[in-house]
Formats: sequence, structure tokens, C-alpha cells
Amino acid sequence: MPLTADGVPFVRTPDEAFADLPDYDFAPNYLTFEGLRLHYVDVGPKDGPVALLMHGMPTWSFLNRHIIKRLVAEGWRCVAADHIGFGRSDKVTDDGWYSIARHIRAHRQLVEHLDLRDATLFCQDWGGPIGLAQVAEMPERFNRLVIMNTWLHHAEYEYTPALIQWNAQWQPDGLFASNIPERLTLGWFMLLATGHMAPPNLFGIIQGGTYPELDATADGVRRGYDAPFLDQDRAAHAGPRRFPLSLPFYNPEGGAAEDQARYFKALSGWTKPIHFIWGGSDAVFTEAWGRKWAALYPQASFDLIPEARHFLQETHGDEIADYFFARLKA
Repeated sequence: MPLTADGVPFVRTPDEAFADLPDYDFAPNYLTFEGLRLHYVDVGPKDGPVALLMHGMPTWSFLNRHIIKRLVAEGWRCVAADHIGFGRSDKVTDDGWYSIARHIRAHRQLVEHLDLRDATLFCQDWGGPIGLAQVAEMPERFNRLVIMNTWLHHAEYEYTPALIQWNAQWQPDGLFASNIPERLTLGWFMLLATGHMAPPNLFGIIQGGTYPELDATADGVRRGYDAPFLDQDRAAHAGPRRFPLSLPFYNPEGGAAEDQARYFKALSGWTKPIHFIWGGSDAVFTEAWGRKWAALYPQASFDLIPEARHFLQETHGDEIADYFFARLKA
């Protein structure tokens, strides 16, 4: 039986699901948002420079673990939350509960609760619209941006065929909507998305329940992204399911299209440091888009990781940290 918060049904993943994950030994912290438990990592010296690291779909703070380790080693304080519906946060089972505006409000509450100041935002995927909303609404709390393979909706933005297809695959009869989690878990999906598994294996899993053998590194990745939904049914996957169905070209209201356009315009006047670190092998948010966006800012830097795909924090966390530290010293 699901739990309820103010009449909203949700499930909570047991703590033991998160035991012994590779490179993720951070103690949990929780904030109450609308009666629900929102999990966040808060590690490193409390008086150090602050990094706010955002995740998107279908990931959680586990995605940023490599960057967090590098930043903490250099004296940074790192804060990284799991959106409601993801990671160690509570998972509302009502699809209609989720909206981008609600995710934005949850993160605003976190930033204000921790009173983050002079922060550097690291954002990617849906962490872009949600994280950059914090900067647009509270610019005094941020002094630097690190933008990776994401976007902000606005009238001139051209959605790629890959992103349009991604939306279609999560519609009721789409490939992923039909098969996650019954045949394909999010851990196996992330192996495919990060190059740990060849595409033919996807259809072996879906059609025949045939799972390839994994080495220790790949199995650690799979366990990390399966952990939040371990032994959870389809209802618990409402959060991940709603993100692709919130893309503004498909769902302007749920995707906060007007707000995103307003944030994009507001941030056009950003004069503080801004660094674009881009995965060059991402068909969803392409190198051409990243360079076009960076060109709007005279002070921007742009570093390309040519072989990195969409989830570059997972596969190239050390390179991202290297580029960031080099830009700090420049």
C-alpha cells in the first residue's frame, strides 16, 4: 500500500536499496516538500565554495558522484538533490502530480532552506530548466554557471529529431512506456545510453528476456540506476515517465513553456562567468546548439568532449572537473 502525504499517494524506496553503490557513499539528508521527503547530498566543508549539481531524467544525484568527489577534494561544498520521483526522494505514484513548475518550487525551497550563496550551478538535461530557473529568479545567490547538454525552451529553439523521438517513445504505446519497468529497468537503459551495452542487447532484453553479462564497472552503473526503483512497480516510475511527456512542444503547461522562455530572456543578461562543457556525441542536445547558446555570452567558455554522449557526468566526470578547474585558473 502506498503512503500518502496530504492525500497524495507515494512510495519510499528502502534505505537498503542504496547500500554499497560504487563511489556513492554520501550520507542522506532530507527536506520536507509538500509533505514529501526530498533527498539531497550535502558534502564538503560548510565554509567552502558551493556547487549545486542538478540531474535530469532518468537519473539522480548518483549521476554527479564523480564530479562531487573531485570538487570536495578541492575544498568545495557540494549540494545535489534528487527530484521528487527519483533517487532517494519519495516517489509520487500519480502521474498528474508532476510538473516542471513543481520541480522548480522544490529546488527553490532547498536553495532557500540551505541559504546557498555565491553558488556555482552545474546542470544538464532537465536539470537545465529546473536549475537555471533558480538562477533567473534568485540571481544574487549564484556567481557562476556550468551548463552541459541541456536547453531552455523559447520560441526560436529547434527541437531535434532525437528529442521528438524520445517524447514519442514515452507516449502510452511507445517503446519505453510499454517496457519500463516490466522488461527493461532504468539501470539497463542507462547502460545502453552510456555505451556500456550495445543496442542489439536492448531488443534481446525486451523480446526475449536475455540479459548480457556485465563486467564489474558496468554492473555498478546498472545497480546505481536501478537502486531507486528496486522492487517497485510501474506506478513508482511516474516521475521519470512524466519528464519526457513534459517537453514544452508536447505539453506547454506541464513543461512550463512560458516560464522557460522568460528565464531564457532573463539570463540573456547574465554577465558573471558561464562555462559550457558539452558532450559532442549527443543527438538530443547537439554541439551546434551548445555553441549557438554559448555565443550569446561574450564571457562564455566552451569546452567540447567529442566522444561524450548525453550523460557526460556518468562517463566523463573527471574530464568535466578538469575543464572546470582549468577555467577557474584562467
